[in-house]
Amino acid sequence: MKIELKKFGTMLISRQAGKEALSAFESTLKNVPEDEELSIDFNGVITFSPSWGDEFLTPLLRRYGKRFKLLKTNNPSVIATIETLEEVHDLRFQFID
Repeated sequence: MKIELKKFGTMLISRQAGKEALSAFESTLKNVPEDEELSIDFNGVITFSPSWGDEFLTPLLRRYGKRFKLLKTNNPSVIATIETLEEVHDLRFQFID
């Protein structure tokens, strides 16, 4: 399953908004089969803050583990946020093409 973050807006910046986005998406996540990957598409996102990412991405990585992937992006805001989250939580996100 691919999640297009632009569905949540182009400026993903607050912790509360990230938490609400994940909560709104929970019913869809319940339908992800056990053997299916979950990928995140950053296309169309302009600003992506560590607080929003921490509330949305970190729980998904912890829940889905190796099945959770991020689509590669050149967006400096996304790249900096992912690096921050990896450092703060000692986690590693996997990027795919």
